[in-house]
Amino acid sequence: MPGTTGIVPFWKQYDRKAVLRFAQLAEDLGYDSIWVPEAWAYEQFQLLAEIAGVTRRLQLGTGITNVYSRSPGLLAMSAATLDEISDGRAVLGLGTSGKMVVENFHGVPYEKPLTHLRETIGILRALWRGDRLSPEMSTLFTPRHFKLEMTPRRPDIPIYVASLQEKAIREVGRSADGWIPTFWPYRHLRDGIAWLAEGVEEAGRAGAHIEVAPFVAVIPLDDRDAARSLVKPPVAFYIGGMGTYYHALFCRYGFAENADLVRELYQAGDRARAAAAVSDELIDAIAICGPASYCRETLAEWRAHGVDAALLNLPVGMPPELTEQFLRAVAPNGA
Repeated sequence: MPGTTGIVPFWKQYDRKAVLRFAQLAEDLGYDSIWVPEAWAYEQFQLLAEIAGVTRRLQLGTGITNVYSRSPGLLAMSAATLDEISDGRAVLGLGTSGKMVVENFHGVPYEKPLTHLRETIGILRALWRGDRLSPEMSTLFTPRHFKLEMTPRRPDIPIYVASLQEKAIREVGRSADGWIPTFWPYRHLRDGIAWLAEGVEEAGRAGAHIEVAPFVAVIPLDDRDAARSLVKPPVAFYIGGMGTYYHALFCRYGFAENADLVRELYQAGDRARAAAAVSDELIDAIAICGPASYCRETLAEWRAHGVDAALLNLPVGMPPELTEQFLRAVAPNGA
């Protein structure tokens, strides 16, 4: 999806019917995809199937599906079914989520995340090709003899993977079609792109291009401080409440002192102060906040740093009319 633009509703506290309307509007305005997250609110495949029924062109991505809450077999069936319903518009976004969600909500041990992801992708590819499962496909599962008793519309449904660590990003290059970095400082995307290329080479996938498709918070408000304030609460949540990955990412790229402070406040239960403590410098490294013209110019700069598909987070907690203004302000067709 080079040079494309998608939208991403937040994972909770939204009106399902409003998301359907936003999907239709996004398609009319020239957006290319919608990515539905999942944590512990709406189930994403059902909502994406509903969106498929009211759109014609939008690519329909899971943004993202964790590989612990569904078996590889169920993931294969769900994605293939969505792809058939949508006439070939499904994109399977995968990730490992984190220990808090996997163990405390799904009740599944959070073990060997990279192996879990790798073997899941291998089983998905095999089932979509029409292969039978066999024990040698996995060290974590015990697959035997089954195959899909349907013919997927596409045996090569695109798989995009959300990952933040070097080893995991190399694995994306070895086995996936796209990389979804979340809250990655855009001026350092080339680090991840280099690791992707190394993974491609290691796997002998000569000529393969891994799409870089980050989730991007874009807030087109003239008041930049107000715009930044809308991004800070979710950033604080990811630093303090989603394990170690995001804290480590920000430390790696020069924000260690700020990340330590935010984590300390968040884990002490002071969510408001944690959000307020997220620095403007950190927000400007990972989000785009300011007047609409500035947002469009800065989004072009992100693309110059290696972004193929910009996946824009819809504003959180905004009235529908303001979300519509957002969609129009940064629309690909300039509406």
